[in-house]
Amino acid sequence: MNNLKSERLPYFPNVNSLMKISLGLIFFTVLSTVFVYAETISVDVDGTSFDVQYTAVGMTVTGIESDTESASLIFSVDVTDSTGILNVELERSFFDSIYDDADDLFFILADGDEAISEEIQATSQSRSLTITVPSGTEDLEIIGSVFNNSVEEPIVEEPIVEEPIVENISNNECGPGTVLENDVCVLDERCGPGTVLENDVCVLDSVPITSSSSSNSKELIMSVTIAFVIAGIIGIILALISRANRNKN
Repeated sequence: MNNLKSERLPYFPNVNSLMKISLGLIFFTVLSTVFVYAETISVDVDGTSFDVQYTAVGMTVTGIESDTESASLIFSVDVTDSTGILNVELERSFFDSIYDDADDLFFILADGDEAISEEIQATSQSRSLTITVPSGTEDLEIIGSVFNNSVEEPIVEEPIVEEPIVENISNNECGPGTVLENDVCVLDERCGPGTVLENDVCVLDSVPITSSSSSNSKELIMSVTIAFVIAGIIGIILALISRANRNKN
């Protein structure tokens, strides 16, 4: 019985062997994960190169090209398993699917047939898709709506502020025939009567002198009126005297 037990013991691995196997599996898993998430591929869009990040499980990506007319990315793939999984991250500034200023679904075709896909993450900078790729697929097409969807900041033009034109208006102005001396209007003695100084030249005063002429005309009218009244009174008196003398005779 003891011999039988001793024969069976060598077939069981010891603890150290199990630890080494576990550490090896963990290291292989971590290393595989690092290599999977480190894959990028470049695509040319109208002369501009963009990098696309992706991970592939059960398949490989051999190439990529863009079609600006149909707004699509075409991946050349080789599916080695029965079903491949492609996870791809699309920067919005590079490629997006937008309708009425809102996110729209991407349309996925595998060799012309609709493929199963799901959007697993969407941020303000990027959108991530996971796509199930059937075995034997050669071309995988992701159809969106726009390439190079960079939003340009509007240029704000500063308004032009016009400075108001300030006219210097002199508050101390004198009338014709007078000049300003020590902030007081005095008679301009440089020109003779009936003339005023304009632009350093004596010219005729266009303002009529009405004060003296009006007073003289009033006096003349009064004198004529009084004379007519006195003459009328004298005439009446003389007529009455003449009539009285006739009555006596």
